[in-house]
Amino acid sequence: MITQSPNTETITLTPSYRLPLVIVLLGLALALLNLWLGFSVASFGLFLTLQTATIKLKFTPTELEVYRGEQKIRQFPYQDWLNWRIFWQPVPILFYFREVKSIHFLPVIFDSQTLKSCLEKYCPISE
Repeated sequence: MITQSPNTETITLTPSYRLPLVIVLLGLALALLNLWLGFSVASFGLFLTLQTATIKLKFTPTELEVYRGEQKIRQFPYQDWLNWRIFWQPVPILFYFREVKSIHFLPVIFDSQTLKSCLEKYCPISE
């Protein structure tokens, strides 16, 4: 989804429930072998489902903004980024980016193609 304002363009990533769904299904399958392991994995999948429904990433011309519902909870100015990477390209599962003072890992619970194109557009510093 692209939201445009005068003189600026903000891109809001569309949620993707693929990763949480696969983890829940894996947990259900594992429950046939080991109930506690299956329950743990499925619970993690349900947690990711909740995160997918509530967390939004918005790319602005100057920073990545993280929202919970409509409330902005963090922002990451691109000028502080050193590197980024999306792990396991056949089926993207993990997004990593490094800032000057910290490292961040996020599960790919958003549209991975739009995520990659936004990263290449706003922060072309990977590999």
